[in-house]
Amino acid sequence: MSVFRSFINAQSALTAQARRAFSTTMYGNTSTKQSCINPNMLYLQPRWHVQKDHTEGAGKVLVGMIQKRWNSASAQPVQSSSIEKLRNIGISAHIDSGKTTLTERVLFYTGRINQIHEVRGKDNVGAKMDSMELEREKGITIQSAATYATWKDFNFNIIDTPGHVDFTIEVERALRVLDGAVLVLCAVSGVQSQTITVDRQMKRYNVPRICFVNKMDRAGANPWKVVDALRTKLKMHAAALQIPMGAEDNFKGVIDLLKWKALSFEGQDGVNVVESEIPEEFLELANAKRAELFEHLAEVDETMSDMFIMEETPSSEQLAEAIRRATVARKFIPVMMGSAIKNKGVQPLLDAVCAYLPSPNEVSNVALDVKNEESKVELSSSEKDPFVGLAFKLEEGRFGQLTYVRVYQGKLRRGGFITNVRNDKKVKVPRLVRMHSDELEDVDEIGPGEICAMFGVDCSSGDTFTDGTLQYAMTSMFVPNPVISLSLKPKGKETPNFSKALNRFQKEDPTFKVHVDSDTKETIISGMGELHLEIYVERMRREYSVDCVTGKPQVAFREAITDGSKFNYTHKKQSGGAGQYGRVQGYIEPAQMDENGTDAFFENRVVGGNIPTNFIPACEKGFREGLQKGFLIGHPITGVRMVLEDGAAHAVDSSELAFKVATLNAFKEAYMKSSPVIMEPIMKVDVTAPIEFQGTVIGGINKRKGTIVDTESGEDYFSCVAEVSLNAMFGYASEIRGQSQGKGEFSMEYLRHQRVQPQEQIDLIKAYQKKQKDEQK
Repeated sequence: MSVFRSFINAQSALTAQARRAFSTTMYGNTSTKQSCINPNMLYLQPRWHVQKDHTEGAGKVLVGMIQKRWNSASAQPVQSSSIEKLRNIGISAHIDSGKTTLTERVLFYTGRINQIHEVRGKDNVGAKMDSMELEREKGITIQSAATYATWKDFNFNIIDTPGHVDFTIEVERALRVLDGAVLVLCAVSGVQSQTITVDRQMKRYNVPRICFVNKMDRAGANPWKVVDALRTKLKMHAAALQIPMGAEDNFKGVIDLLKWKALSFEGQDGVNVVESEIPEEFLELANAKRAELFEHLAEVDETMSDMFIMEETPSSEQLAEAIRRATVARKFIPVMMGSAIKNKGVQPLLDAVCAYLPSPNEVSNVALDVKNEESKVELSSSEKDPFVGLAFKLEEGRFGQLTYVRVYQGKLRRGGFITNVRNDKKVKVPRLVRMHSDELEDVDEIGPGEICAMFGVDCSSGDTFTDGTLQYAMTSMFVPNPVISLSLKPKGKETPNFSKALNRFQKEDPTFKVHVDSDTKETIISGMGELHLEIYVERMRREYSVDCVTGKPQVAFREAITDGSKFNYTHKKQSGGAGQYGRVQGYIEPAQMDENGTDAFFENRVVGGNIPTNFIPACEKGFREGLQKGFLIGHPITGVRMVLEDGAAHAVDSSELAFKVATLNAFKEAYMKSSPVIMEPIMKVDVTAPIEFQGTVIGGINKRKGTIVDTESGEDYFSCVAEVSLNAMFGYASEIRGQSQGKGEFSMEYLRHQRVQPQEQIDLIKAYQKKQKDEQK
């Protein structure tokens, strides 16, 4: 081995080009099938795998990784392989469950990085996937980051997503283009509020998942409680494929229920996976959990069900095949466990991703044929078919706009021409890269199922690209509405960078909205939470040198009607010359949101040409204008349908403007007769704090008129889920820190809009009317 070590050290000192040539010379070329010097040593770029012999007593070392590695910038590109060996996975979880820590270990064990760094960047480096300075300072993921790696003979595209609910759009668009996911759960906290949100997003895009119970080394770790929570809270069949050997400080490794072996992780950074016989004290639990796995599979898989009825015992191979079938069909969640921070359990998780999650050609991807009334078309995942790709994320890079693209079928080539289906614009792809967090690696072409990025192509998030022969559009992703707003103005004189930054952020993030208030002329930014907006204000200061002053946070109230009413309104105006005339008749009624997320509808039922058809769009425009600013407190109106049944026009005086004004005033008149109400955002608040502060914390929620939905107590900590209006949650972060000696934490996510109390509605209307009067003085 000493000779081999000397060879590695010598090789790593060479340039990247020389290293490739030297490696091919010494070890042969896989494409020409030349034999290696030593058949026991397999060279798979960019890492070394060393298969060691069996050793007596100590078990069998599956994979030993020599610690001399080269860094990711000089690592060779992932070798192209068949689409069956490709996995597109996202790593998602509740905040602080260990997603980025897990991703860091995945990159290390796959050889993409040569050293592990921790998330909070105490060594002034920070985790590879948290490339933004703000992420390393705060120890949270703000933007999803993509990378790729090779494990054994499989290629991975990996997206590490944020856990904080304020950045939920990053999770949404990542899951939109991924074929599978790893759902990370804390062994102590289990299924938390954002876990349920992420699960809902995975179900929305039909994403199969594997669960990884992380933090098995923490005090209070209980994986069986987590598995039960998966079944009860997520309503999914779930069963463990492993059992832990010990827990908390005594966590030594895991027992694989399919291989029927104990796995421990030895050597520096846990690189050696050692197989040994199952210790006697764990045999009873292992047998019970393997039987439980069989039972749960029998409920979701026909083959296992038949074996269960016939009282047959399945082999490990039969269990593995059933797990894959049920997981790909999204009927079952395999549960793995370990501790990313202690480097235990990550390699078996990678093996499980390869074994149980689908390849791109096993997933049904549907596009809409624009030429054929948007009929659904299933894409093929073949590189021989015409190119179809989706731009799912935009970033402002060092070299201009960076567009992340998922290729569904065909090939995307550097220098090739592609067509944007939205505007039918043909563009050239000047540069094509693979992403490794904030590092770029140029490539010439990308095949189906791959995720890459391209420079120099102007487009919007959600645009579909084809080779020009097809007019296919991919279905859009769900974008939640903002719930909180701030007024924003630059300190001192406004510079072009102020509007430039806001335009860029809006383009990158569909949940970040900017508008100018028509009354106060203030710039208003809206987003998913206080942290969301705080991050953007800080980014303006750091990236654009624009210091800003923010106003008091404003809640995104909505207005709605609770009853229907008819309207018959005539707009007449005579001021010399041609006048204005338009009459509209119909009714308005409450409406529910449809599957596309729309809850305001305009319906034209005019017959006989009483209103000329060329004026109907103007009527709808008047209705849409009325929705933007409600008539109670000036907030948008939702949940209403306007039906236009009749009207009248004048041969000379009627115009688009006349009918727009007539419809706007008719809507206002009918709206005020339809029992209008003000709706406020209700948040789902998940609080965790030490058990001794339970009474104080729950008292604080009650003081804010919150409704306690669920409470759960452990040995040291308790958690409660409550529904509280967003308006009552300002300043809660400081309050809970004070109530729990700084040990409590909470997370919030939007749940629904709900009508405010009658007295509160009166107060809000009075405050709005007073503000209007003051502005008119």
